[in-house]
Amino acid sequence: MPWTEITRPHYERHCARYASDLTDGEWELIEGELPAPRRLVRPPKWPMREIVNALMYLAAAGCAWRLLSKDFPPFSTVQKYFYRWRDEGLLEIISHRLVAAAREREGREAQPTAGVIDSQSVKTTESGGISGFDAGKRIKGRKRHILTDTQGFLLAALVHAADIQDRDGAPAVLGEARHRVPWMRHVFADGGYAGKKLRRALTKIGDWTIDIIKRSDSAKGFTVLPRRWVVERTFAWLGRCRRLAKDWERTIESALAWLFIAHIRILTRRLARP
Repeated sequence: MPWTEITRPHYERHCARYASDLTDGEWELIEGELPAPRRLVRPPKWPMREIVNALMYLAAAGCAWRLLSKDFPPFSTVQKYFYRWRDEGLLEIISHRLVAAAREREGREAQPTAGVIDSQSVKTTESGGISGFDAGKRIKGRKRHILTDTQGFLLAALVHAADIQDRDGAPAVLGEARHRVPWMRHVFADGGYAGKKLRRALTKIGDWTIDIIKRSDSAKGFTVLPRRWVVERTFAWLGRCRRLAKDWERTIESALAWLFIAHIRILTRRLARP
């Protein structure tokens, strides 16, 4: 998007303390999705908006928990809410509802019928956890496997060892998507998903059709392939959060949670834009 007199005001954040802070419009999109405070316990000391702002700051800056700015609640408090929402699947639920709102704003049905699948291998650190070696990309770490709609909005995601091939990890991703987007049946993919093995595996989880889009043998240099560029753009969107530059997490559950936090950050800014 070029910077023009029309687009620049949409991205300016004069009211924010940090560039990652939620504006009033963005907070309204999330506030109703968060659980209400419990009635029989002590009222929370910190506003929920500050907790979410802290998570957005950690995602955008890519810093460690203990390096969280003193303007936010203590890192242990933010960490407690992060683990709770991660285990409850709340972050994924919020992301899915924002996707429906974003699609309706574009004049589409809330539930997509077609999607694009792809994976991204990233390096891990000495924190431990599941890891593997991707011989094709020559990366030791984990693989982020995502499914998007044709607009590039994240529908389902899975994090696993990098040594698992795309065709072996796809059934788990599509199986997860079946509960979130029951109307989806058609998927666009690259050559890594070709073969009868994947098609046989998909017969066990529903009636799926896969359209393999391959690069032409006569093509030279960079070429934009139909549909496949959409999911690559989604990886670029998510990569704006420095927390995702590597997989810093010890557990794949936390790695997946940060993926949805980054996606929530994208959608709230898009939906709050006039």
